[in-house]
Amino acid sequence: MIVSEQSTLDVPFETIPLKPEEDFVRIRFAGDSGDGVQLTGSRFAEASADFGNDFSTFPDYPAEIRAPVGTTYGVSAFSINIGRTEIQTFGDEPDVLVALNPAALKTNFADLRDGGLVIVDEGTFNDRNLIKAGYDGDPREDDSLGHARILSIDISSLTLKAVEDLNLGQKNALRCKNMWTLGLVLWMFGRSRETVIKWLNGKFAKVPDIAEANVIALNAGHAYGETMELHGEVPHYDIEPAHIEPGTYRAVTGAEALAIGLQSATKLAGLEMVFASYPITPASPLLHALANSGDPDVGIFQAEDEIAAICAAIGASFAGKLGVTSSSGPGIALKTEAMGLAISAELPLVVVNVQRGGPSTGLPTKTEQSDLFQAVFGRNGDAPVPVIAASRPSDCFECAIEATRLALKIMSPVILLSDGYISNMTEPWRLPDLDGDAFAPIETTRALNGDTPFDRDSESLGRRWVAPGTPGGAHRIGGLEKDFASGNVSYDPDNHQLMTDVRHDKVQKLAAIIPDQTVDQGTTSGKLAIVSWGSTYGAIRIAVMRARHRGLDVSHIHLRHMWPLPPNLHELLGNYDRILVPELNSGQLATLLRSQFDRRIDQTNKVTGQPWKVREINEKISEFLEQAS
Repeated sequence: MIVSEQSTLDVPFETIPLKPEEDFVRIRFAGDSGDGVQLTGSRFAEASADFGNDFSTFPDYPAEIRAPVGTTYGVSAFSINIGRTEIQTFGDEPDVLVALNPAALKTNFADLRDGGLVIVDEGTFNDRNLIKAGYDGDPREDDSLGHARILSIDISSLTLKAVEDLNLGQKNALRCKNMWTLGLVLWMFGRSRETVIKWLNGKFAKVPDIAEANVIALNAGHAYGETMELHGEVPHYDIEPAHIEPGTYRAVTGAEALAIGLQSATKLAGLEMVFASYPITPASPLLHALANSGDPDVGIFQAEDEIAAICAAIGASFAGKLGVTSSSGPGIALKTEAMGLAISAELPLVVVNVQRGGPSTGLPTKTEQSDLFQAVFGRNGDAPVPVIAASRPSDCFECAIEATRLALKIMSPVILLSDGYISNMTEPWRLPDLDGDAFAPIETTRALNGDTPFDRDSESLGRRWVAPGTPGGAHRIGGLEKDFASGNVSYDPDNHQLMTDVRHDKVQKLAAIIPDQTVDQGTTSGKLAIVSWGSTYGAIRIAVMRARHRGLDVSHIHLRHMWPLPPNLHELLGNYDRILVPELNSGQLATLLRSQFDRRIDQTNKVTGQPWKVREINEKISEFLEQAS
């Protein structure tokens, strides 16, 4: 998608009235995990991107690998919010719910806004499926769906009829019903089918019969909307293109943006990268994205376990390459000892933690941000590392570059926090210009003439990076405590004190080079400041924006650098009467801030596996301002 100069925003977003179904619309596709719901949603997102809408998505996967068909445990959902204005969340309440079976209706109907539209596949509403979903009877025949508009279409039979001439067999033919559904929804929103058709022909190029069947089903769903005179039952939504900054855009997930950011950081540093990882939900898409990139400067190693993965990445850093590894909370726990090795050996390493619900196996497909304590404190001994957190998919790109910059600056591991919501959600991303002024080359701490491997930069305290085979660069390295000057093993008590101080000081010295904390919106003083980090950014930004529209004295501060904290943060927070920290955990950032600053920090927490809703944050804002008054 290319946005021209004529598409620049004429008025500030804050002055634009927001009206559901006029300025933005929220759609949710839901069905069994085998119904292709995620594919349907992602193709609709791509069509919306080509049209020029701003949008945000939320894929919600079932935790069961293959739950019994038709049960609530197996429901997969994909939410998308499209608009002509700034979109930062997938939307609190869907305006349109597409439920491809009774279980999908059962698990998602409560979220529908009053008066919203529900499209159901009546072909699946048989007694067996209703019982599996937990219904005593057909909900379309009682008052339980009273606040919604219900459109029952026998999508299954219409799909079978559309592709009957291809003789695919019923099972394969029914797999096309997600495309039939997508065709109908594209008609409802006036979106072109060409983007989807092009994708289908490319995806199934080796099986043209499957490509043809899906295209036929797509066109049949679209034609149904055109010819069945549904305008009285189904609104035709006219959401204009968004007014956004000129440039070239693409739809990007958090995992894809992280991959591109790591590749870009490697080039900015003039290095090669070795990405060593072990598959785990929801971090695996980063491994997939880098493996599919074809970048000759990126080596990919899928290890046999988490410990082998991080040790391989450390070995790459020892050899003079950029070592990168990734996992989720349980895997990060396994990597902890090796992370301590990298801290002791003073080797640069980027560790990506895509957080999920825990503890242990927990909620592997649900989002949470409960690994902050693990990132800041979770190692044996005094072993500090810098920690940064991405706020949304497009931010993952810059955070990957920043993590690499800090790792190479002080020769240390850096933890980059993402989460399942960020990793899987999609938004438009303006392609950056790496050759411009926005991205400076990343400096490395290579040995200079006459330096020894343990000479240090006087400002950063980072030691010199000496790759094996460097003339005059022979040195010992490992996990045992080393002598400050020579690197040889040392059990001297004073030396251990010195090395502990050095490891602490070089992380804290980063506070001098990270940017001062700014206010995302609002004023630099006032009654209430909402402090966010990670994926809470979008919901809090929109909630604060709406609260300020109502004249409430509230501001929004969003943290990227979690450790060390920005040097001016204490002074900035001191300018507000009250501080509120909403988190998808039990209060980890709030506790961290209390440990550093002598002032009251309030918290509000949610650990349901689902992101914050704008409405929930707005309720908290009103509650806290009422208390303050």
